[in-house]
Amino acid sequence: MRKLQPANTGVPAGTETTPTSVNRRGFLARGAAAALGAAAWSPPAARAEQRDWSGKEPVRYPDADIKVLDERFTKYKVGNTAIERVWTGALWAEGCAWNAAGRYLVWSDIPNNRILRRLDDDGHVSEFQKPAQNTNGNTFDWEGRLLSCEHDTRRVVRHEHDGSVRVLADQWNGKPLNAPNDIVVHPDGGIWFTDPGYGIMMNYEGHVAKLEIKEAVYRIDAQSGKMDLVTDEGHKPNGLCFSPDYKKLYIADTGGSDPRGIDVYDVVGTKKLTNRRRFCAMQLGGLSGSSDGIRVDVDGNVWSAAGWAGAGYDGVHIFAPDGQRIGQIMLPEICANLCFGGPKRDRLFMAASQSLYAVYVNTQGAHVT
Repeated sequence: MRKLQPANTGVPAGTETTPTSVNRRGFLARGAAAALGAAAWSPPAARAEQRDWSGKEPVRYPDADIKVLDERFTKYKVGNTAIERVWTGALWAEGCAWNAAGRYLVWSDIPNNRILRRLDDDGHVSEFQKPAQNTNGNTFDWEGRLLSCEHDTRRVVRHEHDGSVRVLADQWNGKPLNAPNDIVVHPDGGIWFTDPGYGIMMNYEGHVAKLEIKEAVYRIDAQSGKMDLVTDEGHKPNGLCFSPDYKKLYIADTGGSDPRGIDVYDVVGTKKLTNRRRFCAMQLGGLSGSSDGIRVDVDGNVWSAAGWAGAGYDGVHIFAPDGQRIGQIMLPEICANLCFGGPKRDRLFMAASQSLYAVYVNTQGAHVT
């Protein structure tokens, strides 16, 4: 896939810089760079808390809630677009996934026990499934079938093309899974999912039950259906995603003591993990929050849903492949999950507490959803 190039930030020598001759690409790039400021992070004004999210009041470009922390992020920020709240009405929005063939987005409203769907052509939102067994994470496999992590039934399921639901996993070594949380697919057909157990900690997102096995990450073989435990090293493995070349697996660990963060493993072959190490911590200035759902773009940047630290932190944090935080998308709500979608896979959808947000970015999602 062609790698996206940064916009030209200058005007050719000898060119008269009148309003009619200024290079448009340079103008947009300078609009993005105007938000850069100092490289060191400082608590920003709580603009996301103050702006009108109804769409009635205009947003002055470049959107100040898309914050550049490192000059590397300027190439990914579109200078003439705004963060939009495209829907609201959930209790806890999670598990967004994009269906390219159908051109629609699905996401979970866990406490309301439903999966919602938004059509791309007119923005129509309807209930895709209810009851949904308090489903959390969703993704689509390479055949366009929806894979879901059900909290209430403590299982991973696949929605077949004929409308039936097939159970792919519901136990390990004869004991029930805790509460599967997030899920991704590998080109070899393997299905990888996390099982931290949040769905059985209270009745709000499932039902109260005893944690009978260690929190872990599993792989289901698409052909045989065999399930393997790939790692149980973390505290509460939550969001997960592969690098663009599938040689690394990122896992957001939302348990243990601060600072919480994202770990990265090397993928051995296509079925095993090794060399666990910390990719990034979720501390920012004096704020200490947590990652949740994560995705990567075609350049290997990790886009992390983030929250639990308040204004100036909650939203999306973007990390370069070296683990350095390079940008933020600030939202007025905790962000739980995200995915790239749209016909060009350049629109970032963000499932955040009660609402669904979206923003165009100058990159593309690396994977099918």
